Amino acid sequence: MKAQLLISLESKMIYGIASGKGKTHDFKMFKDSKVHIPSDIEILCDSGYQGIKDIHANSRTPIKKPKGKQLTRKEKLYNHLISKKRIVVENIIRRCKVFRITKDVYRGKRKNHGKVWNLIAGLVNLRYGESVI
Repeated sequence: MKAQLLISLESKMIYGIASGKGKTHDFKMFKDSKVHIPSDIEILCDSGYQGIKDIHANSRTPIKKPKGKQLTRKEKLYNHLISKKRIVVENIIRRCKVFRITKDVYRGKRKNHGKVWNLIAGLVNLRYGESVI
């Protein structure tokens, strides 16, 4: 099973979760979830979301290295700036993975997987949310 999280960089809160089968590609899962994100919100994604610019114009993904060539200094700096912002997201995902049910192989009913992730996201938001601190 796989879960995708929609996280705000400013508030460091988890706002949405989409879950699906584990073998589904990240970008396909994003398209199938039909999450509406306003066009003025910037989306930062990892390399698994190549082509998201066609769906959401205000999105950024790292630049992949072309075969047999190297990235330019400007492209490396661009990737570095994206990764500096995305590390916040990865740390929030780590907070969710502290709970064993999200870290290990999920052995519950498939229909309850999204409910489990919503519960964990609520706990993480309650514990680490800006309004609580």
